[in-house]
Amino acid sequence: MSLSSRRKFLQTVAVTGAVAPFAASAFARPFFAPSVAPLSKVRLAFIGVGLRGRNHLQQALYRPDVEVTALCDTDPNAIAQANAMIEKAGRKAPPAYTKGDQAFLELLKRDDIDGVVIATPWEWHTPMAVATMKAGKYAGLEVSATVTLKESWDLVNAYEQSRKPCMLLENVCYRRDVMAVLNMVRQNMFGEMTYAHCGYQHDLRDVKFNNGKQPYGGGVEFGEKGFSEARWRTQHSVDRNGDLYPTHGLGPVAHWLNINRGNQFVRLTSTATKARGLHNYVVEKGGPDHPNAKVNFKLGDIVTTVVECANGENIVIIHDTNSPRPYSLGFRAQGTKGIWMDDGKQIYIEGTSAKPHTWEPFEPYQKKYDHPIWKEHAAEAESAGHGGIDYFVLRAFIESVKNQVAPPIDVYDAAAWSCISPLSEQSIAKGGKPMDIPDFTRGKWKTNAPVFGLTNNF
Repeated sequence: MSLSSRRKFLQTVAVTGAVAPFAASAFARPFFAPSVAPLSKVRLAFIGVGLRGRNHLQQALYRPDVEVTALCDTDPNAIAQANAMIEKAGRKAPPAYTKGDQAFLELLKRDDIDGVVIATPWEWHTPMAVATMKAGKYAGLEVSATVTLKESWDLVNAYEQSRKPCMLLENVCYRRDVMAVLNMVRQNMFGEMTYAHCGYQHDLRDVKFNNGKQPYGGGVEFGEKGFSEARWRTQHSVDRNGDLYPTHGLGPVAHWLNINRGNQFVRLTSTATKARGLHNYVVEKGGPDHPNAKVNFKLGDIVTTVVECANGENIVIIHDTNSPRPYSLGFRAQGTKGIWMDDGKQIYIEGTSAKPHTWEPFEPYQKKYDHPIWKEHAAEAESAGHGGIDYFVLRAFIESVKNQVAPPIDVYDAAAWSCISPLSEQSIAKGGKPMDIPDFTRGKWKTNAPVFGLTNNF
């Protein structure tokens, strides 16, 4: 199939899926048709029950068809808080595995686990997910999935050897506005897609230093003296210079552009500004004589990555976590007929917008093109974190396990989206040199059909 023919094929599939998103189309059937009867009860274990892990645990406890069978965390306080949540929900506290960094391996030996939710520091994500798949259980993996390029291949190889799925728990893919934009893309509202912009633009200085708790007086401690994420996350900013957290922005964009399903990432280039933000923060909060004022932070304040796609689109990804700024993922979807921008919540569609060359509010389009899963489940999602998206992402994982089918965000997505991080490091280290992005699907991207958001479960 030629590139132009494949493009037309995908547009036809996408439009059909958007008009009747829950139809049992020939394209959806291989991904969603269960080969066995659905499980009556989904037995979940949780590795990592810190703040993020407990967010997922709470969503699981709302469901009567989910049983929490085991917990694992090296922090006794985290286990205690998780057990308090479980008991408050009227359930019995499950066995907990707490003795050392390898305790999760003992948990995985249990035969009463169908799926495992992994919410631990980044460097543990891939080893734990690989072990989970090899143990014959579904893996639900927090972002980012991998730290190194080898780890992306480790995930893919573990899945292909075990045939047990791994779902990347990228909650932003379920944000209401980006799903409405996905609906519009699939209905050709933007014409042929040419460009997308995204990123992680989030002032994390308080998170990287004691998470704003300031138990040591200055709010500028990390590592052993840090609180929560500051115990491990800040060290990445010391050791690495690249896009450390690409998937929040890249996940939705990948769905807009059918990455791994008729399209793929081909190569990237990255550049970074000087590193000033974290040092300045330490000096401001802790004084010039504080020991951390002498730390050499490698991470540039703003990292810019440009990704080229096989079908001719470009993606710009911004990583900006060390500067004073309002939160934004900086989404922009652009095609031959129009453009949507997250910042400003504005849109322009040629021939549809009231005035030529004039922005209009996105809200009416949001209502008109609201994705069906949001229309159906918005009330249930109200209590969930991050504006409801935490409900949807864990629901998708649970439904995948329950029906014993492939998840809507799979191991190939996890590998491709996450590998942007180490490849951006390599590009920056080599003066912005282009870096080839591997084809983790081994050619299957040419015939894979889009799946995300095409059933009421996912």
